[in-house]
Amino acid sequence: MSELKKDFLWGGSAAAHQLEGAWQIDGKGISIADVMTAGTKKKSREITDGILPEKIYPNHEGIDFYHHYKEDIKLFAEMGFKAFRTSIAWTRIYPNGDDREPNEKGLIFYDNLFDELHKYGIEPVITLTQFEMPYHLVVKYGGWRNRKMISFFTRFAETVFNRYRNKVKYWMTFNEINNQTSMLNKWSLFTNSGLKIKAKEDAELTMFQASHYELVASSLAIQIGHKINPNFQIGGMFSMGPIYPVTPDPKNVFKAQRLMQLNHWYVDVQSSGRYPKWLKQYFSTKGYNLDITLIDEDILREGTIDYIGFSYYASHVVEASKNEPQNFITPTANNIIKNLTLKDSEWNWTIDPVGLRFALNWFNDRYKLPLFIVENGLGAKDSITEDGKIHDSYRINYLRQHIQQVKLAVEYDGIDLIGYLTWGPIDLVSAGTGEMSKRYGFIFVDRNDQGKGSLKRIKKDSFNWYKKVIASNGENI
Repeated sequence: MSELKKDFLWGGSAAAHQLEGAWQIDGKGISIADVMTAGTKKKSREITDGILPEKIYPNHEGIDFYHHYKEDIKLFAEMGFKAFRTSIAWTRIYPNGDDREPNEKGLIFYDNLFDELHKYGIEPVITLTQFEMPYHLVVKYGGWRNRKMISFFTRFAETVFNRYRNKVKYWMTFNEINNQTSMLNKWSLFTNSGLKIKAKEDAELTMFQASHYELVASSLAIQIGHKINPNFQIGGMFSMGPIYPVTPDPKNVFKAQRLMQLNHWYVDVQSSGRYPKWLKQYFSTKGYNLDITLIDEDILREGTIDYIGFSYYASHVVEASKNEPQNFITPTANNIIKNLTLKDSEWNWTIDPVGLRFALNWFNDRYKLPLFIVENGLGAKDSITEDGKIHDSYRINYLRQHIQQVKLAVEYDGIDLIGYLTWGPIDLVSAGTGEMSKRYGFIFVDRNDQGKGSLKRIKKDSFNWYKKVIASNGENI
């Protein structure tokens, strides 16, 4: 049986806007994350028109990683991290997005960050943009509905590829690019593509057009990156949540299959350079005459990804409706059913460790590319005991069960797996809700949902547990 590779990349993942803070320091511009207010699991975050003084914007300060990164990376190194994934804040490099020259102070920050990681032998894994494009590009150009975004993005990509050509090997272009495909909330359209849907605008058509421009930009960036350094490994990053049919009824089975296709057509395009036939047929049926040129099609074919990076948190169950259309495509009206065989997290995310093995096999069967788990974790409320400890056995149990399934996928299914990175190795601002109380980390950060706290870092029980997992290359879990 195969075992985890000796150079398996254990570590953790974060995003610049969720931990860096320092939102107006050293020339940084306003990002779309900077105009999103605090929310809760019951109340969605608000997207405001610019910065309003009476609102709370948790991403403005994050956990001040910008000034604490040396302290935090030292803790990652103590756990034995082999890799740390984060993103480059586009607005630190090009504050407005359409600037002609990059901001040198922003470039220096990431120089120092990557140098600090290499000091401890930690491999940087870098996402080019993770839910934080420049807000100016939304206001002036309408976000990714505008083809001009392609040149703005590729300029940014070329700048950082050149600057860090000898410091970063693993890259990803767009974070969870497929989140927007269901259009279930305006949040995903905004965070993925900077889209504010106008009155009488066809949201679905706009989403598909924006997605196409992003895919072209990604392929161009991949070509640019490979010319700069042929050793770059540049992947796509996708959100994976397996869809199960509620019963063996063929209609339910087909509905589940179609939803998997809808959620992952981006992977089809980025891995093969071609749109799947069922989706092209859907465009034709809907009368969507997308701006897809012959040059675009050549670019997509020539700039495919080297590996598949993905997040995994939960699985889902679906039931076909009585009036399901013949194509089984209902973007905003899918009948998602609670899985009564599994438990949920505090934030109502189904806990399904076996689903991770399912996901690994599903990707492997379809795409035959190396896989990289770049997000997996449990958001939960932590409490500090009187002696200053955080006993998070629930987090340890969650991660243990998922790592067990990862090992089975490698040992029995032959999955080519680059590494396993937990989400939020240090507590940070939740992207979905803007809360600090939804904690994922091995390291507690003293900060609450109102933005108050000392920012002191405290090791949780899971810190030493994960340290042992990494030291044993997954044998001691």
